[in-house]
Amino acid sequence: MITRHRDTQHTWLGRLWLRLGSFLGKTLLWLIGLGLLGWAVSSVWFAWQHRGPVPVEEQIPPGEAAMSQGIIQTAVRIVDQHREPTRYLRDAHAKAHGCVKADVTVLKDLDPALRQGVFAEPGKTWQAVMRLSNGNAYPQFDSIRDARGMALKLLDVPGKQLLADQQSRAEQDFVMFSHPNFFVSDVAEYAQNIGAQADGQKVLAFFPSLDPRSWQVRHLFIALATLSPAPASPTETTYYSVSPYKFGTANAKFRVAPDPQSCPPYTLPKQNRDLPNFLRTALNQQLSTDRVPACFVLQIQRQNPQTFMPIEDTSIEWKESDAPFDTVAKVRVAPQDFDTPEQNLACDNQSFNPWFGVEAHRPIGGINRLRKAVYEAVSDYRHSRNAP
Repeated sequence: MITRHRDTQHTWLGRLWLRLGSFLGKTLLWLIGLGLLGWAVSSVWFAWQHRGPVPVEEQIPPGEAAMSQGIIQTAVRIVDQHREPTRYLRDAHAKAHGCVKADVTVLKDLDPALRQGVFAEPGKTWQAVMRLSNGNAYPQFDSIRDARGMALKLLDVPGKQLLADQQSRAEQDFVMFSHPNFFVSDVAEYAQNIGAQADGQKVLAFFPSLDPRSWQVRHLFIALATLSPAPASPTETTYYSVSPYKFGTANAKFRVAPDPQSCPPYTLPKQNRDLPNFLRTALNQQLSTDRVPACFVLQIQRQNPQTFMPIEDTSIEWKESDAPFDTVAKVRVAPQDFDTPEQNLACDNQSFNPWFGVEAHRPIGGINRLRKAVYEAVSDYRHSRNAP
């Protein structure tokens, strides 16, 4: 009798587990189905909302100037938060791997349609300064996931400068980082994002309220993609302007990509990634120790306004299928000694600004308008604090 009771009990428990397993399995399938349906609906909605044609002129929203002033105060607060005992750092891209001299040579057979601004004269070689950096506002180990930056400054550029009080500069700057799109769309979103980060609330940068309509999940994924593992060397990374610029009468974005075919074959010795500054060491190894140059191509992607290539939303990547990149110049970094106390101090004091340049390459779009206000204010603040 006891045995029969136990058999019945085991049978009942077995059926219970089978039914529970079946229920959980069906629930999981339903959740997967709903997830796929949600993904499909959101993809269709995104494609519907993000389709061409788009304006070719800037669309300045009301209140942008006031928001920019608030962002300046927040950026200055970040500079104060991240200062070191002896100096004030940049509010972004604080850690440099080095500033090096470079030659930027316009292609000799450049298409006439691409002969704009500093690329107007085929075969022309510009002397330049290149700063390579990490993206974070605070110097950290190079092994930590981060964006990487390149700022390229062409020297002795003739013509009227965009900023009235900078006419003595005679420069053209290209400011880029290692991802094709940005994790904010416009100035309003940037103000909310940087404010949350300055308050130490990074999660709220993308989830500003309990209302799901305010959540910026897509931008969160862009930010996570931007924080990529460190490359073997700063010379092995592709850098993007992210925001658009005038290119003569057209609108365009810039890209600088490695061009190993234009340099002697070189294999970088394996670096110790446990060292905090191994990217500087890698750059030094190639240029100073092994005396091997680094080569890049400077490319232009012109806007096709019939497709979704907006100039006011930097979170949207301009697809190469809509508009390919065209090479306009070659960039060569010759072997050199750059890692000295004097040169590192000069590098730290060097200012790079997309508004240092000529009208043919005028920055456009909300994020670039914001840069005009913030870069100058933060640079002035930092230099005044670092002055002896």
